[in-house]
Amino acid sequence: MKFQRIQDLRTDSDLSQKQISEVLHISQRSYSHYETGSRGIPIEMLIRLADYYNTTIDYLVGRTDNKAPIK
Repeated sequence: MKFQRIQDLRTDSDLSQKQISEVLHISQRSYSHYETGSRGIPIEMLIRLADYYNTTIDYLVGRTDNKAPIK
């Protein structure tokens, strides 16, 4: 499964894969695999990404189109 939304959020924020991989404490190559869907994203990485972008895991994985977290 390709995770287009994490790629879109990254590029909309003018960030490189390297910059996001440093936030996640993983290699750029591992992060690249997450974006392309060639490797599944562990839940702890989804949590970190959702927190970083101030959104929900459901938004990241395409279960909702509501980008804002529920308050």
